[in-house]
Amino acid sequence: MIRIPYARQSIAEEDIAEVVRILKSDWLTQGPAAERFEQAVMDHCGAAFAVAVNSATSALHLACRALELKPGDSLWTSPMTFVASSNAALYCGAQVDFVDIDPRTYNISTSALRDKLSEARKKGKLPKVVMPVHFGGQSCDMREIGGLAQEFGFSVIEDASHAIGGRYLDGPVGDCRYSSIAVFSFHPVKIVTTAEGGMAVTNDATLAERIRLLRSHGITRDASRMIGRSDGPWYYQQIELGYNYRMTDLQSALGWSQMGRIDAFISRRRELAKRYDRMLAHLPVVLPWQSPDSESAYHLYPIRLNRAHLSRVEVFDRLREAGIGVNVHYIPVHTQPYYRGLGFRKGDFPEAERFYDDALSLPMFYDLRDEDQEYVVNSLREILSNGKSPSRRQ
Repeated sequence: MIRIPYARQSIAEEDIAEVVRILKSDWLTQGPAAERFEQAVMDHCGAAFAVAVNSATSALHLACRALELKPGDSLWTSPMTFVASSNAALYCGAQVDFVDIDPRTYNISTSALRDKLSEARKKGKLPKVVMPVHFGGQSCDMREIGGLAQEFGFSVIEDASHAIGGRYLDGPVGDCRYSSIAVFSFHPVKIVTTAEGGMAVTNDATLAERIRLLRSHGITRDASRMIGRSDGPWYYQQIELGYNYRMTDLQSALGWSQMGRIDAFISRRRELAKRYDRMLAHLPVVLPWQSPDSESAYHLYPIRLNRAHLSRVEVFDRLREAGIGVNVHYIPVHTQPYYRGLGFRKGDFPEAERFYDDALSLPMFYDLRDEDQEYVVNSLREILSNGKSPSRRQ
């Protein structure tokens, strides 16, 4: 039985009260709660516009659609991510390629990106969109990526699913200084939750309006956008093929309430990360490196094991036997069977594969108690020192 999960939502009484208030109201969906939640995120990250949707996957898809990604185009992203990042491009009929990761940050390597862009320009095959992924909550080098976007003529979508509350160069992740659109996730294992949910933020009014249109079937009630005349105040028109990607008022209310605690969520995660750094310093593991240009939101705390001691699966199994819900993030996307069917092969992105071979995500969540964190570290120490499972905690 897992007693300490790798991640867990934190639901307070005020969150419950806010959801109950919506249940007793006149609106359960398509009401005012979504706009209030959107405003809270805009206030936090400094973007001019925000559009709440039913998942981060939906937000990534809509971001691609808003930037007119289509068959014949390509999107590049990191192989060290969840499959949703690259799948969003495939939904648009576009091609996908990957750029290997930096061995310290585990984010997309800007040097590898520049080299690949230079080669692609010679072949006339530059990407239309690059999607950097802020792995574990640490921002990619967005200033460098933004500069490359101007030099090579592509758009940037930040997959910031791990990173709400993070900072980069003295600004919040999501301010879109170096990107067209940034996307957040509100899945229960993330920093802020709406149960399921996501959001796209941007400083571009046209992109925001297009995402809003596409999230609700491509339907408008704005007479100025209709073809021909309106028949009356009830009238609407479908002017594009859109989707039912709306977020409910119940989810929005939970998200709005959670945003009131985001500073506390981030502060505690950073405190836990510093404690891990201290307690793990003398173990045969590689700790996550933090760039001086960023302040991670610490969605994850990934370590790399020295496999000269024990295999990763042995350590994983023995920690699970001790009731500790460690996990692995991520299986490189290009090694998945579906992507192998698209022509990718093991060995294509060696840094991502090396990281995957060694990686283990330790428990990291707001309500993780100090004594539970100490149990995690002591259990790992015992396993690595003698190769045996620690005594099961009661």
